[in-house]
Amino acid sequence: MRTLAELGNLKGQLALITGGAGHIGRTAAAGLAELGCNLCLLDLAESNVDEVASELQTQWGTKVVPLHVDLEIEAERCKVPAFIEEHFGRLDILINNAAFYPRQKLEGWVAPFEEQRLEVIRRCIEVNLTSGFHLAQIMAAPLRQTRGRIINIGSIYGVLGPDYSLYGDTGMGNPAAYAMSKGGLVQLSRWMATTLAPAVRVNCLNLGGVFRNQSDFFVERYVARTPLKRMATEEDFKGAIAFLASDLSAYVTGQVIMVDGGWSAW
Repeated sequence: MRTLAELGNLKGQLALITGGAGHIGRTAAAGLAELGCNLCLLDLAESNVDEVASELQTQWGTKVVPLHVDLEIEAERCKVPAFIEEHFGRLDILINNAAFYPRQKLEGWVAPFEEQRLEVIRRCIEVNLTSGFHLAQIMAAPLRQTRGRIINIGSIYGVLGPDYSLYGDTGMGNPAAYAMSKGGLVQLSRWMATTLAPAVRVNCLNLGGVFRNQSDFFVERYVARTPLKRMATEEDFKGAIAFLASDLSAYVTGQVIMVDGGWSAW
């Protein structure tokens, strides 16, 4: 019988994490590196993914390689298999973490229902949903060889409707495109779990709201609706990701796990 430490050991394995330079991506990467996992951090060329990769490699002593890809572009996604084969020769874990989030104000994104634009919806779905399917598809062969794991990063808004009383006049909002894409990711996770079984396990983590210096108005209302009476930090997700990435969850597939401080329990 293996010990818990042995079940959680990822030494010599490789995790490909999309959105690897983001808050959640880098925290997930640090957790897996702590367990001995090598990493490929995929993010946009204009991100600081190179710096993040260097810092993690120095801190944990595992191999960490950045990969510049715009997930909105199919041809760029197609570069991933050859890159992984050249630099690592294997893939054990795919974490579809990247999410469409305009760095600048985008017309038709956070907008009244009648003003949300179809072209923005298409862009969001391409990044949040289609790219996750596509990466799993083109990396299925190496994942099967290692009896790999896929973790899709969803959201409470993939299963629940928005509470607009949270937003007031903060300028924040809840675009339909985000809900549509994250809801699709939930069902895609279940579909892939049965399609890729028994060689590959697929699960989805639906995350609650993370505190990132939002307005007091929003935070107070969000916390009031959360049984644990606080917003999340990135650290709150690290353990759940490590669980699903390792043999600690060896008999878990097709599951949608809410990591939301109890938001969905009401």
